[in-house]
Amino acid sequence: MSHEKRYLQVYQHFKDLILSGALQPDSRMPSLRACSEQLQYSRTTVETAYLMLAADGYLYSRPQSGYYVTDIALAHLEPAPIPKPAPVIRYDFTTSASATDSQTFELWRRYVKSALRQDDRLASYGEPQGEAELRQVLASYIQEHRNVFCSPDSIIIGAGIQSLLNILCPLLPHPAAVSFPDHSFRQGMTIFENFGYDLHIKDKDADVVYVMPAHMTPWGSIMPVKRRMELVRHAAARGSLILEDDYENEFVSLQKPTPSLQSLAGGKGVVYLSSFSRMLLPSVRISFMVLPPELKACYDKRKDCYNQTASKTEQIALCQYIRDGHLDARIRKLRRVYDARMHRMIAELKRLFGTSVSLQTGSGGFTLAMTLPLAASAEQIISQYLKAGIRLRAEDTTDGKVMLFLSCSALSEEVIGEACQALWEVLFS
Repeated sequence: MSHEKRYLQVYQHFKDLILSGALQPDSRMPSLRACSEQLQYSRTTVETAYLMLAADGYLYSRPQSGYYVTDIALAHLEPAPIPKPAPVIRYDFTTSASATDSQTFELWRRYVKSALRQDDRLASYGEPQGEAELRQVLASYIQEHRNVFCSPDSIIIGAGIQSLLNILCPLLPHPAAVSFPDHSFRQGMTIFENFGYDLHIKDKDADVVYVMPAHMTPWGSIMPVKRRMELVRHAAARGSLILEDDYENEFVSLQKPTPSLQSLAGGKGVVYLSSFSRMLLPSVRISFMVLPPELKACYDKRKDCYNQTASKTEQIALCQYIRDGHLDARIRKLRRVYDARMHRMIAELKRLFGTSVSLQTGSGGFTLAMTLPLAASAEQIISQYLKAGIRLRAEDTTDGKVMLFLSCSALSEEVIGEACQALWEVLFS
């Protein structure tokens, strides 16, 4: 290749990077020596290209410093469209954020600091399956609180349910049909879709049935024991796998705890999943699943191919946090908080909307469904509220009404009254 072609190639290469924005204005170019070594061209070739770029206005030099990129690219770029300002959300009835206070953060910070002092443990990679000490604590915890009987060796820890589903899907025999209770868990549905599964809704004959027994409806209805037994028997007869997501079960406080599907099935044909984001802090991404024996054998053959996605520091901290009884205390406190908020919200909605409103509550403690006879569609109602700075979920009912789903999770008891007042004003003032 001729010397002329080489320096023109270098010239065109950096020109393209500058005009595309990959090299930002005032960013320093590689030194002549570094660029020469990187491109395997002579220093003279690189210097000639730099001089041409400077002559054409793409670079400028600083004495004793090197070459820097000019702002010439700004003149070649089309002006970016000005984004519409996002509406300021005054009241969010959709969030699943956990109720927190300074005491919550301070206590968790203390346990994280204690974990960070364990130099020997932090000097190594985390176990692919999760820290053995935490898995031991989890096995005891779910046996006591959820009647889930398993060995620590059958527990897999990961950073969120999505991470666990990415491990689970390759363990299943072949891509087939998976059923979800509704379309709300888009993240989970996407994982199965990526692995080639056909997505179904409320199909008990699917090969994989994903259920949330403590959250069967958006307002937190509980799956009765009779229905649980029917599902377990039906899945066993068909050879289907049940994925039991124990979402929000810890906050079921209005009735006696119901047995898990995993325990009713004797630990076979059911994968039990749970998470700590709701119970502790949303930013603590530690979830776990309990594999039945047939899937655990498949996992053992490939577990060394996986890296642990959950923070080792947070696993160590959570282990001691549970051992010291703080998780139980935290759940009891959240139940009281959500119960008080829910009672306040129900009272305010009844006062404002009167007999025209139908309220449905489950046993979950912080979400209700309010049905209204409105002429507008659910989509229009959502848009109308969003313009007023109120975020909520809504669905059209079969009898021509609109159902609003309202969570009090992120609303303090002090602001619930004004938040409900704003709900009423948007529709009727």
